[in-house]
Amino acid sequence: MSDDAAPPHDVVVIGAGLSGLTAARALVERGLDVVVLEARDRVGGRTWSQPVGAATFDLGGQWIGAEQPRVAALARELGLTTFPSYHRGKKVLLTRDGRRQYAGTIPDVSPLVLLDLEKSLRTIDWLMKKVPLGAPLDSRLGPSLDAVSVGALISRFMPSRTARRLVAAAVRVVFGAEPAEVSLLHFLFYARSGGGFLRLIEIEQGAQQDRLVEGAQALSAGLARLLGDRVRLGAPVAAIRHDERGVTVVTPAGLVRARHAIVAVPPQLAQRIDWSPPLPPRKEQLLTRFSMGATVKCFALYDRAFWRDDGCSGEVVTTDHEVSVVFDNTSHDGKQPCLLAFVVGDAARRWSERPADERRAVVLDALARAFGERARAVCGYVEQDWSVEPWSRGCPVGVLPPGAYSTLGDSVRDPVGRVRFAGTETSTVWCGYMEGAIFAGLRAASEIE
Repeated sequence: MSDDAAPPHDVVVIGAGLSGLTAARALVERGLDVVVLEARDRVGGRTWSQPVGAATFDLGGQWIGAEQPRVAALARELGLTTFPSYHRGKKVLLTRDGRRQYAGTIPDVSPLVLLDLEKSLRTIDWLMKKVPLGAPLDSRLGPSLDAVSVGALISRFMPSRTARRLVAAAVRVVFGAEPAEVSLLHFLFYARSGGGFLRLIEIEQGAQQDRLVEGAQALSAGLARLLGDRVRLGAPVAAIRHDERGVTVVTPAGLVRARHAIVAVPPQLAQRIDWSPPLPPRKEQLLTRFSMGATVKCFALYDRAFWRDDGCSGEVVTTDHEVSVVFDNTSHDGKQPCLLAFVVGDAARRWSERPADERRAVVLDALARAFGERARAVCGYVEQDWSVEPWSRGCPVGVLPPGAYSTLGDSVRDPVGRVRFAGTETSTVWCGYMEGAIFAGLRAASEIE
């Protein structure tokens, strides 16, 4: 920054997702001069609500979970309306051996498989409580937990093939990654930040409890309206120059100068910015090690929610198919019946390489296995592949592999000079969720004096 460049802003926030907008609003309420730069032509980041059929659906993040007070309070403040996710009726489990219906969180499996599942969940819960949220490596077990993957834990403690595949399917959906790609320490920290692994995969009293009538992007849109012309769209950040006097951000439209900056984008995108001086080596390498989860959301629209007529909740878990889970995603008023299928992990990474007709056929085949041939009679089909989205590079969250914590430390939240870091990956509360994004934005804003 040149000597004669007086910063016209107090803070520049990079990223107009929920975390960046939350930080900006908190700073404006303190009387600071703030500008928000967003690469896309919209706000919302990994939330994106669009008209699909006769309703508005979330192509990205969509659920408000139980025990998520900050996102629930923001929804109320903005006048948004929540409604419970539909989950009445029997669930469906699809395995190599066929189709089963069940009730509750745990599928109806043999007593030996059930015992295997319960034992493993108790082990996860016990290990999870050993991991401090603020500093996972401070645990006595931290280095050894970071040395192995979730896949290794599953293989070691779960003799049953069916049990292993059920837990693997859940891990894929939560992270958008394969169990072998996720550090066990990172997994335990993540689960504890949300109140436990079971809470992450449940609907009632879990992370998928409620939805927004207006769509989750309405949270960011509401914050952007409050911030007005402080939010600049179509402003990708190419470089950040920083020293003890302030920060200069380089965009195609010109330079933006400020006393401080908050970077509220996914870790991999933060690392791709041209930093001058460079980020500290451990910080840069840690950001690089975060790989984005791979998630494709597939919406099958119908004229009637026939699965409800058959006493089914719409929930499906598969252990041997490219579709991992399915939910009833019908609109709040019932006018647009919808089943939402998730393709995640390795299958999602290969998804965009296949012809569109083939992809659609794969999803409808899974739905037909679960609910019968009527599931093929869609009146509409839409999918969103977040792996090809240039300003997210994946969804739902950045994931750390084995060894990253131990070799690089947990520096994802650490400031660099006058630059602070937000985004849901930096949260110690509901990491990876909208609640975590808000928590991280408030934390980053509080660090600026």
